[in-house]
Amino acid sequence: KAGTQTSRRRPVLAHAWGATVLRIFGARVRVSGAERLKPGRSYVIVSNHLSLVDTPVLVRYLSVPFKFLAKRELLKVPFIGWYLRRNGHLTVDRGSVRSSLTSMNECARLIRERRLSVLIFAEGTRSLDGKLQAFKEGAAYLAIQSGAELAPVAIVGSGEILPAKDSCFLPGEVELRIGEPIDVTGYTLKERGELTRRAEASVTSLLNEQSDR
Repeated sequence: KAGTQTSRRRPVLAHAWGATVLRIFGARVRVSGAERLKPGRSYVIVSNHLSLVDTPVLVRYLSVPFKFLAKRELLKVPFIGWYLRRNGHLTVDRGSVRSSLTSMNECARLIRERRLSVLIFAEGTRSLDGKLQAFKEGAAYLAIQSGAELAPVAIVGSGEILPAKDSCFLPGEVELRIGEPIDVTGYTLKERGELTRRAEASVTSLLNEQSDR
């Protein structure tokens, strides 16, 4: 019972943390498409990545609970490693192709069996120039292996508040745009490249929508 109460408190605490960080940054967030993510369903959420501001935006405003997919070496980083372990986030061992595939398959099993949603910054790192970089295939691999829908998400404006590799921030507006989830039924691992391109096109379309800021 105590464990259940703790697990219920975690999303509340995470939301509070996200709201506090965004308040410090002076970030005002608008969300569109939240209704496209249905409670109780499992998603592999793919997002662009512009800034350190992205994480609190997603933690605070995504309408479904989710886990981050992180590099396993982050478990050795003070505080971050503790946070990842404490909150059950998923990690991938990138030490070799074999270890990477093994850990990705384990993540897919956890997503499937525990009906988790997981978030991946599909470009692999923050964009330095604000332009969308080519997506890596990890998200498509996880979606196909787990059967979870692939949900495209676009963040607009966070790079203006705190650009990549910058320590100065300016208050501003951020938009979180959530696209229509992609049903991966029928896709095979050989088609993960095609699914990756489809997800990238969806995020590109969201980024190109007329801003309401």
